[in-house]
Amino acid sequence: MNASTLPSAGTTTAALLPVPAALAAQAGNTPLTRVSLAYIEPRFKLYLRFGEPARTLRLDRWRRCAVFLPRAMFCRVRWEANDYGTIRWQLMVMQAATPLDDMQRIPGVRPGARLLLHAEGENAVRAVLERIDDIDAQGIAAIDVSPAYWRTLGNRLAARLALPEYTAERHAAWLAGRVLP
Repeated sequence: MNASTLPSAGTTTAALLPVPAALAAQAGNTPLTRVSLAYIEPRFKLYLRFGEPARTLRLDRWRRCAVFLPRAMFCRVRWEANDYGTIRWQLMVMQAATPLDDMQRIPGVRPGARLLLHAEGENAVRAVLERIDDIDAQGIAAIDVSPAYWRTLGNRLAARLALPEYTAERHAAWLAGRVLP
């Protein structure tokens, strides 16, 4: 980017960030996040635990591609096995990003996403799945949960501390904060 294309010093960065509704209205110009999914019966499962893709494409008998709008939240679970049993459990909670957002490169997620939570191993994945089930039992959609909660959950997992509960009060505070200008 050269100096002639840079925004002027008086322009705020908030004015440059697109609103998700405005992005969805631009049919051909919306930056989408593509997530690879697969299912090979006895050996490999790569699936969404939660998330609402704008579209799902079936590539062949085993593979699909889920397409998400910017700022959409989703959770992808990876399970692999061999002749002797399970060899890998992995769970990632991610948020689709716009080209102006910071994002991480994640295998199978193009062009990338914000990684909010990464759990590796059977015990960690089961603990997160229990938290997701608890959230669903409260009548709260997992895609509406605060991104800060997923980050906190991931940090607590990494530090091997007690995992926090997501309460209705915490959710109400998150929703009230989103309404503020």
